[in-house]
Amino acid sequence: MKRIAVLGFAIMAISTSVWAQGGGTPAPPPPLSPGASQADVDKALLAAPANLKDQATVIKWKPDWTYDTLRKGTNRLVCFDKSGLMGQLPFSIECTSLGNLDRAVQNMKFETEPDRAKRQAALDAAEKDGSRAKPEFGSVWYHFMGKDQATARTHMTVAVPGATTQSMGLPDNPKTGGVWIMNAGTTTAHLMVPGE
Repeated sequence: MKRIAVLGFAIMAISTSVWAQGGGTPAPPPPLSPGASQADVDKALLAAPANLKDQATVIKWKPDWTYDTLRKGTNRLVCFDKSGLMGQLPFSIECTSLGNLDRAVQNMKFETEPDRAKRQAALDAAEKDGSRAKPEFGSVWYHFMGKDQATARTHMTVAVPGATTQSMGLPDNPKTGGVWIMNAGTTTAHLMVPGE
């Protein structure tokens, strides 16, 4: 019995020591890429949650839907400014998982179609033929958007591609007042939170 108690205290002491070492000063943000602007990075990070912001990757879109990396981060979050790009609001900042960049590119390409019916038809066709890029299941999309920064609002969704009421046990409409699945059964399925 004494050995078990001693072993338990030893494990607690080691884990407390490891925890204390990890709880020190947070790492400084990674350096900017050559030629990157701190102002561009700061703006792109406006949508980022505080606990992920300092280590996020920041990119800048080019007109051909490729991008330059302004700062290579150490976590899985990537942030970018879409303000004024074709099909976007005048002020539009977004952050998501690095694994969602193909989806982000595809979204922006579809959003260049000004006719809503044509845009939806193109999205539906891509969904049907399987060419729609899937987001990472459980990944979060953070948005900060509006006519300008002063009137912008935040919006957050959680990607659950393919999720249905049956698979998740959540409703597919907002009638109950709780979290619900929008676009259930598609690659666009995502969790909506009331008030978001």
